[in-house]
Parts: sequence; structure tokens; C-alpha cells
Amino acid sequence: MASWLRAVCLLVVLVVPGLAFADPAPFDLAGPKLKVSVTRDGKMLPISAVPNLLAGDQLSIRADLPPGQSAHYLLVAAFLRGATNPPPENWFYASETWSPRGRDGLKITVPENAQQVLVFLAPETGGDFKTLINAVRGRPGAFVRASQDLNQATLDRSRLKVYLAAIHRLNQAGADQLKTASPLLARSLSIKFNPDCLQKIPELQAPCLMQGQDTLVLDDGHSASIVEALTSGSSADLAFQVSGTAQANFGYYSPYIASVMDIARIMDSFHTAQYQYIPALATEQDDQLSLELNTPPSFHNPKSVLVVALPAVESPQMPPLQPVDPKEVYCAEKTELVLPVGGAPLVFSTGYAHDMVLRLKGKDGKSVDLPVKADPGKGGFIANTAGLSPTNFGDALDGSLHGFWGFEPYNGPEFQLRNARPQQWQLSADDQQALVVGRDGIIHLEAQDAACVDSVMLQQASGKAEKADWKSAQPNEVVVTVPLKNVHPGALKLLIKQYGSKEIDTVPLQAFAQAGHLESFTLHAGDLSGVLKGSRLDEVTGMTLGAVHFKPGPLSASGGTDELSLVTTDSAAVDSLKPGDSATAKVTLKDGRTLTLETSVEGPRPKVTLIGKSIQPSPSSVSSNIQLADQDELPQNALLTFSIHAEIPAAFSGDEKIEVATVRGAYLTTLTMTNGMTLEDSQVAVATLDTGKVFGSSASGPLRFRILDKGVAGDWQPLATLVRLPVLRNLKCPALASDPCKLTGSNLFLVDSVSGDSQFDHPVQVSQGFPGFVLSVPHPTNGQLYVKLHDDPAVVNPVALPAEELAPAPTPAPDAKSPGATAPIAAPGPGAAPNPASPKTDGSSPAVPPTAPPPAAGKTPPPSVPSAAPPVTAPSAPAPSPNSPPPASPKSQN
Repeated sequence: MASWLRAVCLLVVLVVPGLAFADPAPFDLAGPKLKVSVTRDGKMLPISAVPNLLAGDQLSIRADLPPGQSAHYLLVAAFLRGATNPPPENWFYASETWSPRGRDGLKITVPENAQQVLVFLAPETGGDFKTLINAVRGRPGAFVRASQDLNQATLDRSRLKVYLAAIHRLNQAGADQLKTASPLLARSLSIKFNPDCLQKIPELQAPCLMQGQDTLVLDDGHSASIVEALTSGSSADLAFQVSGTAQANFGYYSPYIASVMDIARIMDSFHTAQYQYIPALATEQDDQLSLELNTPPSFHNPKSVLVVALPAVESPQMPPLQPVDPKEVYCAEKTELVLPVGGAPLVFSTGYAHDMVLRLKGKDGKSVDLPVKADPGKGGFIANTAGLSPTNFGDALDGSLHGFWGFEPYNGPEFQLRNARPQQWQLSADDQQALVVGRDGIIHLEAQDAACVDSVMLQQASGKAEKADWKSAQPNEVVVTVPLKNVHPGALKLLIKQYGSKEIDTVPLQAFAQAGHLESFTLHAGDLSGVLKGSRLDEVTGMTLGAVHFKPGPLSASGGTDELSLVTTDSAAVDSLKPGDSATAKVTLKDGRTLTLETSVEGPRPKVTLIGKSIQPSPSSVSSNIQLADQDELPQNALLTFSIHAEIPAAFSGDEKIEVATVRGAYLTTLTMTNGMTLEDSQVAVATLDTGKVFGSSASGPLRFRILDKGVAGDWQPLATLVRLPVLRNLKCPALASDPCKLTGSNLFLVDSVSGDSQFDHPVQVSQGFPGFVLSVPHPTNGQLYVKLHDDPAVVNPVALPAEELAPAPTPAPDAKSPGATAPIAAPGPGAAPNPASPKTDGSSPAVPPTAPPPAAGKTPPPSVPSAAPPVTAPSAPAPSPNSPPPASPKSQN
């Protein structure tokens, strides 16, 4: 249904833009009432308990009008059978509600092949029944759509009404209940929930939770499956996306608004000079349908015809109820047992699920059924176990939900339950010394079974006891918040009570004392954060210095001392603090105490700006045959020169230092005026960094720098990215472009990936720690190979290495006995130079064949393979050094 709705909504956006972006009128006008019941196989149910109809169902429909009703309404029921199949005239039934005979309403049977049912309330006029028949038979598809949209909107509105009514009740009950129940309520009904509303003052929480009411309803797959979709496809999917945008005014969470917008367009298309059709949404209660309108009805031309949809004629769609946590274990002896479920909000907003029970199996194999009730505020079904005898069951038992969905039997999810028994509780080893007086402590208690915990109390040595908050973490574990703010150090006890048990489980505890103190607070003028040093700084909730209020930031420890970052956003107030100002800082703690600390504002931290930089590569960088494409990439062993401009203070004194380090701080070096720094003038300094000397061979990645002046450091600033380069020596490729090439070199583990194109459409990933000297790489698409480096894989770098074409496979020598064979070549005499055409002693092809075959069209002749001994006429070339560039291939000489 959802996809089809969005398709229609797209038409609204494109065809009727004024309507699409207007807020839909609310359904807040009370209309007439209908009495509807359904009988199937001799069993009668009110319409509020019927999610779907079947062929053969007997419907009883009558108008429940007040005794003084002056306007005469014609009650018409019509069955539809699809968008392209007009219903026959005998599928329309009429009742004159004002006549004695018509007051009993309609008694009709759902015919075979019917799919939808619409009920009309039309003002009495001559020919009104015939007019309705012609309208429906003339445009059956539009009325099918109207039926489905009305059903969808009715189901979505039922969830919204239950949610709003519950929020009103919870608001009257108090802020605590609202805070506890509202998230469960939203989860049960699939309603958009804003947790920020619960952070407001109590008077504003409920109004906040109800803001934008029509956009609160989330999309629900079960409702959509009940309202059967007509169409689907790519256009419907596109409309689904469009209807979920804020520009279409449907909101990201508003299938309800989408349905209402669609209904408005369809009803407007039925408008004639005599009739206008207005939709009516029904609120179900037992057999009564209370109609709600969004348009005032008219009894003058065009007269208003009310349109109501009954449930679709289709097979039942069972609710997909699931336990919220399938692993959760529940206590069977808890008087009000809550079984959390989700996935089917209609279970909570309608009466479709009825006569529900929790079925338990006893020791004797017999089943015991406990009535349950769906409660969205509790997040599931509620079972009263007061009359349940634990002796009839074992320590562990299974339960399952059963009942009816309309006329159909329903078997729901299963749950694990336990009975209470004494437990041996163990304190987690990590929590043995975790309790420190003056603050709440959190501990973890484990037992064989923790499902039946009812309450936890903390008992002091004096006998005084107070409640301890707790929550279940696992079936065998609870997390207890121990209240220690007003407790003295020493022995304590936890008293754990379980449902249905008179025995109290006792857990011994030990609370420790820990003194805290404030040491210093450092704040530089102009900074929005400072550092507080001391101990037990986790108790700090804020600090005030003059007119500036600081909030706690990250907490760290160094050398046994806590260091707490205190942060403010009040830049104007910070600017009022001048260097040298002394003030008394007031530090507030969690227990409400206020501590004071004398402090003074330090001078501003030094600040410089980077003017420019240049890189002088080393010879090894050139021999790598990799062209670095990013100007921020700094090859290892290169010389980096960069210049900075003084900002704070405005001039250099000559005592400044520059720290350059890798981001993670593994490598750091310091430049001074006697080692790497030179002043151009009092405002500009030039620094030179020899990466080969100051960093090890493993240093790589982003580099940053900061200025230091008299021991005070400025902010870190990005400088360059240090990359280590492999040495690429040869790239040899076969003639066939689909075959891979061979890339040879050293330190190939410094290559991240290789591709034959700059887009890296088909890259080859180099494995970590690759120890080899040859890589199989893609054939260059346009004669150019590209690599990404291990130290900076975000940058694509071209390889300055031409591809050499591999020589073709050698051709075997012709047989001397065959016709046309040449005579064998005589072996050279002693001391004579070998004949280049003579075969090599290892049986391979001649190094220089007597007649080389011509190259194929468009191909470069392959390079010759050196022979075992060169001809006397050609001087032998010296062997290349490992770092010398590779010889130019014939292809590169063209």
C-alpha cells in the first residue's frame, strides 16, 4: 500500500502543486454514527474486532442517527471488485434511514470476488441511488483507491489517537510516569519519539511530545499489508521517495498525511454540480463507527455525500508480533507481569486482537491460560499472576501468547519465565574496590538466575537502609547503583528481595574513602578552554571564573594527577579576561558543594600562520619513477622548507622553537634558531627540515607543526604528508591488452594499489608486507600506469615508466631435410667471434635471427634479447646500476 500511496502523492505534487503543499484539513468535525457487525460461520463480532472481510460474511449496517435528525440520509453499501472491473448493479444496496423500514439498516452478504466495501450517506434527492451507482460504476478505480486510502488513514489515525490520549493521561499522572512510559508508548504504536522533549521542564514535556501530530505516525508494514496495494514498480518507488521529503510537506514520518492528501485529490475529482464527496474516518468502539469529517457537509447543491470504508475483503494478515528481547527471562511470580512485544502497533490501537491469553505448561503437562491485556504505555501485554501457584510449575517454564485476530485463531511469540528461589550473589571482581563514599557507585552482581529481583536496599552498619536503583543486564546479572553520597566508609550490605519469596538475599560490600583536592587551573587569554589539575575531578560539574562559566570536558590522568578540560562557549565573556587578571574560581561538585581556587589568567598562547612551503626531492625520490600528484606529499629523505608569519606575539624574539611531529606523536623533532630556523625579519621565519636526518625510515603519514615560545605551545597545524617511495624499475607488457603486465622494483610493500587508469576502475591491491620484487599489474589503458601509496592512499600518482612490450615467443628452427631449408651454419674456428645467427648452446632461439619478422600493423617492434656474447662489431654496454633509470624502450624512442 505504501508504494502505491506514494505514486498517487507524486501526481499530487506534479499536477496539483497548490494542493500538495497545503496542510491537509484535520478530521475534527463530528459526523453521524453507524452500527456495524459481522457474522461468519454463525459467530458474530463487532466491526471493531474485524480486520478483514471474507466472501460469505453477513454484514449488518445501520445508521445510528439522533431522534431529532431532520435531514434525510440514504444509506448505500457498495461492493467493488477492482480498478478495471465495474461492479454489477446488484452489488449496491440502499436503505432509507428516515423510513420505519429503513431504520433497521441493511442485512447483506459479501459476494464472491468482492475486494472492497464502501458505505455512502447521501442526502435524499430524486435519483440519488441511481446517481451513486453510475458514479461508482463509471470510475471504479477511483473508488477503489478511495477505499484503500480511507482504510490506511483510519488505521494510522487509530495509533495517533491512542498515543495522544495516553500522553494526556501520563501528563496528569506526573513527570516521572511520563518519562518512563512515553518511550514505551512510542515504540508500541510506532510513533516518532523525540527524547529531547523529556529534558524540558515538566510543564513543556507533554506539549513537546505532541508537536506536529500528523507527522508523528511512522510507516508501518503491517497496516500496509492489511490495506492491499494496487500497483507497484519504479514509478511508485520514486513517488515513495518524493512523498517522504519535507518539500512535499508530508514529513519524513507521515504516511498518514500522504493518505489524507491522496483522499483529498480523489474526492475532489468526483465533484459535480449536484454532489460533492467528502471522506469520513471512523473511530471504532465495539459495533459503533463514529465518523469524523474534515469538511463541513452541505445540504444545498452540491450536496455532500459521506464516504466510509469498511475493512478490505482479503485473507487475514496476522500481526507480526515479536518479543522486544528474545533472550530476556521474566519472573512468573511477578504480580503484574509485563511481556514486552513490538512489530504490530495495531494490536495496541485496535480491537482486532481479542481474547488474548498467556499459556503456561504445568508439571503435569496441562496448560494454564492467564488473561492478558495489551498496554502500549507498558510496552507489551500485561498478565496478572496473583492466582498462579508456583508449586504447579518447575523453576523454569515457557509461556506463549494465544488468542484471536478477528475471526482467526492467533498463536503469538514465546517467552522464558522463572520462579523465584534463593540465590548466591557474587560481586564482579572489577567492582571489589569500586565503591568510594561521597558518590554513587555502580556494581555488577551475578547469580544463577536474576529474573525475579523485586527490590534492592543498601543497609549501613548503623542499620539504616535506603533504596538502591537497579536494572537487569542479563538473565543472570543485575547492575546496582549504590547510593554512597551520605555513607561513611566501612562495611555495608545489599538486601535483595525477590517476587514471591519471603527470604532476603544478603550481599556484603565495602565502601572506601578517597579525598580530593584542587591543585591549579591554567587558562590563557583568548582561549575557550583551560586545564584543571587535582584529584577526584570526576566530581566536578562546572566552574565559574568571573563572568565565565565552564563545563567539564575530557578527563585524563598523568603521573597520579587528574587533568580535567573545562570548556566554555561564551567567547565575549572570555575576551573580558585579560592577561594577569587574578580571580577566585568557584568549582561546583556533584554533591552540591562549592570549592574555591585562586587563579590568574596567563598570557595568550603563541600563534603563527603558514605562508608557504617547497620540497627538494632526494635522488632516491627521482629514481622511484613515481610522479607525486599532490603538492602536500613529502617524499622521505626530501628537504622541506617552509615559512611562517608571527601573529601572537606580532614579532619573533629569537627564542622561539618549532615542533614538527607525526599526528600520532611517534616521531617528533624540534627546530631552533641554531638548528633549522632562520629569521627573514622580526615577523617572518623560514624553517628547513631534512626528513632523512630527523625521522627514521619508518616515519610516514601527516605531519603537523606548532610554535613554542617560552615553554608555551601554540595549536598544532597541518604541514605535509610524509610518504615513503618504492623504486619502480621496469614495466613489461604483452602485446595483448587483456594480459597483465609485470612491474619490477624494490620496496613494493610501500605501494597500496596499482591501476591502468587514473580512475582506479580495476585496481590491483598489494598485500600487506609484500616481500617480492615483481607485481602483476593491469595493462595501462593509455600507456600510463598509476599507483596509490601505502602512506597516502587517497592520492593517485602517475608512474613515469614507459611500458616495454614483451618479445613474442621464439620460432623453432626449420628442419634441414624439409624442402626450402637453408644449409647449416658452420661452427666458428678457435678464437673467432661467434656467429650471431648460430643457435645458443642452451637450445633457445638465436639472439639475433637472420631475418626478423615484420611487426604487426600498429605495433612497435619488440626489443631484442641480449645474446650470450655480443658480436664483435657491437661494443658491450656496461651493466646498469641498481639506482640508474631503466633504458628507454623502443616504444619510448618513437
